[in-house]
Amino acid sequence: MQFTVDARLLNRELAREMKERKIVSPPSWTPFVKTGMHKQRVPAARDWWFHRAAAVLRAVAVKGPIGTSKLAVKFGGRMNRGVKPDIFQPAGTNVLRKCLQQLEKAKLVKQAVHAGHKGRVLTKEGTSFLKDAMGRVEKMAPKVEKKAPAPKAPAKAPETPKEAPPKQKEEKPAEKPAPKETAKKEETPTKKEAPKEDAK
Repeated sequence: MQFTVDARLLNRELAREMKERKIVSPPSWTPFVKTGMHKQRVPAARDWWFHRAAAVLRAVAVKGPIGTSKLAVKFGGRMNRGVKPDIFQPAGTNVLRKCLQQLEKAKLVKQAVHAGHKGRVLTKEGTSFLKDAMGRVEKMAPKVEKKAPAPKAPAKAPETPKEAPPKQKEEKPAEKPAPKETAKKEETPTKKEAPKEDAK
C-alpha cells in the first residue's frame, strides 16, 4: 500500500480515530511502562498507546506480513550504556504484541502466510480505514503549488584555454664595478735646473 501523505499527520489522524471509536484500549499498566530497554523514561504523552497502535497499523500496511520480532527492530533505538559504547536495542515486544492483538480483534489485521513469511497483514476493513484517514489528511493538509521549472539556458561552447604570453626575462640591473683603490703615486722631488749662464 502506497501512502501519499506525511507519516506524522497520518499517525495523528489514525490515533484520534482509534481513540474516538475505541478501537484499541490502553491496559492499566501503560502509565508505568517504558516502550523498550533503550528508553530511560516512560512516554510523556498520556495517549501514547493510541499513537503506537496507529504506527503499528501503518507498519503492517507497509511491510506486512510482519511479526513482533521485526516490529521490535523497527521501533528499537540506541541504548546509552554510560562509558561503554552505545548499542542498538530492540523495542519491547509485549507492547507490540498487545497492539497487534487489539488490532486483530478489531478486524483491521489478520494472520497470513505469503511466500513462506508468516505474520500480520491488513484486512479489507483495515485498508479502507487507512484510506479514509488518508483522505481526511489530504483535505486538511495545505496544498503546495509546484513552480514551473525555469527554462534552461543554452549550453555554451567550451572555451579553449588561452595561451599565456611568454614570460619576459627580468633584466637584472648591471652591477656597478667596485671602486678600485688607486695607488697613490709618490711624488718624486724634481731637481731644479740651475740657471744657465749667458755665454760671453
